[in-house]
Amino acid sequence: MVGYLLLAVLAVLFLLSVALPVPRRMWAFSLITAKYFWLWVADVLQLRRAFFALTGRSAKYQKLTRPMLMRMMCEDLGPTFIKFGQIIASSSGMFPDAYVKEFQRVLDRVKPFPFEDVQRTLIEEFGAEKAAQLIDVEPKQLASASIAQVHTAKLRDGTPVVIKVQRPGIIPRCMADMKIMRFMAKLLAKFRRDADLANPVGIIDDFTNTLAEELDFRKEAANLDKFNDIMRELGHKNIRAPVPQHEYTTRKVLVMEKFLGLRVDNFTEIKAKGIDGETKLVDGLRAWFQCVVFYGFFHGDVHAGNLMLLDDDTIGFLDFGIVGRFDDKARYLVTDYMIAFASGNYKRLAEIIVEMSGAPDTLNLEAFIGDLKETYSPLLTLSFGQVNYADFLPGIQKTATRHRMKMPNEFILITKQLLYFDRYAKSLAPKLNVFTDPRLVLGMMQDIQKARMMVEAKKSV
Repeated sequence: MVGYLLLAVLAVLFLLSVALPVPRRMWAFSLITAKYFWLWVADVLQLRRAFFALTGRSAKYQKLTRPMLMRMMCEDLGPTFIKFGQIIASSSGMFPDAYVKEFQRVLDRVKPFPFEDVQRTLIEEFGAEKAAQLIDVEPKQLASASIAQVHTAKLRDGTPVVIKVQRPGIIPRCMADMKIMRFMAKLLAKFRRDADLANPVGIIDDFTNTLAEELDFRKEAANLDKFNDIMRELGHKNIRAPVPQHEYTTRKVLVMEKFLGLRVDNFTEIKAKGIDGETKLVDGLRAWFQCVVFYGFFHGDVHAGNLMLLDDDTIGFLDFGIVGRFDDKARYLVTDYMIAFASGNYKRLAEIIVEMSGAPDTLNLEAFIGDLKETYSPLLTLSFGQVNYADFLPGIQKTATRHRMKMPNEFILITKQLLYFDRYAKSLAPKLNVFTDPRLVLGMMQDIQKARMMVEAKKSV
């Protein structure tokens, strides 16, 4: 009798673990991790090689490296882990090079979900009658990402729009995954030497906050409106974001203006059309810097897919799911950082980094200043086309680790965006140096001075 009771209790516990989001994802995580662990063991013992040979596929055998196993595991684990993998792929210098290169394979390989799910979500969010007002919805997706899928459509009046639809069931799954990832980060911080300097728990916490905001498309619609308001206030008539259709926007669906133009990395078409790519890039960078300086609000994911040169000769920023926000203190320090950087004042640069992140008692400030000069000086003497960021960013991390410093989150966010700008600056404007070009530096100095006066005026009120 006791045995049957125990079995019943175990069965109930098992059913609960399968029904509840976090335990269910723990089961999935455990099984998938076990799968790749044994794949690794089979590879180490040459069993995979033997299997390929026995099945006549020796030529297709490839040794499984740790980055490959991690990438494959993330793909199996689904959208949350793919999203994290995309962050790794876009963060050269912040993660080991081998992992950055391997995870670049997940940047454009996210499997689309069925169009039937798109239609079902539209009806669930709007109701059948209102959903029917979105006409000519293209069944084939325009883009498929880890969190959502984009389709073209029209409003009843013929206005072309794009519809961003969230992946079904992704919210509870992502929140469960983030708890698992935080647990893993805590283990890493505890047992891996120098892992505390990389702050894995902080990275996951930031990722969780960013992901939670990305999963509410109403917030993205508000970010689009705010960016357009800022551009109007700054007088940038040639820079804009898509206008959202608030009537058709919910947590899971975002309908917005359709942009027509070229991605900023479509270099052949840009050149063929005779577009002055360098001027466009300078305008985009200046507007981006002004958002940081005046508002502490800026696009936090300006990779090439999110920046377009539009057919009406304007610049379009897309996808405001990720934005950066600085309070007044952080904004003040970041602008100080920009001034110190642009002027080559490495002593002040070291002081700002220390103020932003704190410093260990053992810090040798003079040695830290010297290492910063050695690492950063190429940015002031070379053009974008000459700087190799694959070497530059690891150099920054090595400098931080050598002095047991944690690089500030604000610095990491700013640097990541400059990485994105660099990728297409090398082709659009190979002679441009963002830190010495007078169009940018003089304008930036004026903007910072004006912003400081505004802050002081606010304090005196």
